[in-house]
Amino acid sequence: MKRSILILTCFVILISLARPEAKRNSDGLFSILRDGKVGFIDRTGKIVIKPQFEMADDFSEGLARITITTDPRSYPFIKHGYIDTIGRIAIKPQFDEAYDFSEGLALVKNGDLHGFIDKTGQMIIKPQFYGARGAGFSEGLAGVAMNGKWGYIDNTGKLAIPLQFDYEGDFSEGLSWVYVGRKAGYIDKSGKIVIQPQFDEALNFSEGLATVKIGGKWGYIDKTGKVVIRPQFNSVYEFSEGLARVSKGDKFGFIDKSGEMVIEERYDVMTSDFSEGLAPVCSNDKCGYINKSGEMVIKPEFDLALPFSEGIAQVHVGIGIGYIDKSGKYIWQPSD
Repeated sequence: MKRSILILTCFVILISLARPEAKRNSDGLFSILRDGKVGFIDRTGKIVIKPQFEMADDFSEGLARITITTDPRSYPFIKHGYIDTIGRIAIKPQFDEAYDFSEGLALVKNGDLHGFIDKTGQMIIKPQFYGARGAGFSEGLAGVAMNGKWGYIDNTGKLAIPLQFDYEGDFSEGLSWVYVGRKAGYIDKSGKIVIQPQFDEALNFSEGLATVKIGGKWGYIDKTGKVVIRPQFNSVYEFSEGLARVSKGDKFGFIDKSGEMVIEERYDVMTSDFSEGLAPVCSNDKCGYINKSGEMVIKPEFDLALPFSEGIAQVHVGIGIGYIDKSGKYIWQPSD
């Protein structure tokens, strides 16, 4: 039993430290792993919060989620709480599930029901929802579900958009994707359908465009619902800094907003979009960073590379986790 718990704990720590698809928050602090414990450094590599936690997520709005293991005979045997930027327990671990703070509130769950707490840990919106979007509040609204239907609440807990959709996303650039039956479309913040449900799948708007799936292929639409980049890709991601990573086969490249392939499909894996002018790419089991011209500016020597934030990026070498600056120089040597 102890060995299986240790394996699970290590797995959870690695997931918390490496989330390739996530937009990494930091509040100026970056998670490190030393002797199986998580702590935080600043962007110079100085330890600000000594490694002491079983699991700690990125900081968001001044707080970071931590996880502790409890009695393994009980279920769930982990509890979540939050620390502040000097490592003090701000909200004691007490929740079965907990998520990042967004717009001053965080989604939490105990038992079957979701609610929202503020930064003191006070339950501001009482647990009452059987489903909720993990991103919490976005542009003043949060997606929630009851009795199999989804709608949106405001930050007082009042239902702002009725529970009427079969599934839904988070608001981005004033719109959110929703499903009506098996088709996806988009609503505005009043709940009005502005792009009729007609797509097999749909994702968020970013830089004025959203990815949609039609007939087994992905393309991009504008906010009128017009297809501006025809469905032709097997995999697509949101636009970031004017480019989006796509794949037609088993390799990835980048397109611009006209749909032109500006960085050819030659990478096995892309763990993130462009961030601060660089994107992590992987080929032949090694990862490095390219610029927007497609030039490899940090040579591929890492087993995993994550996006830059505040001038530094997390990289993995074996099971060691480190940080580099934009010259590729380590500010924190890989450690485990």
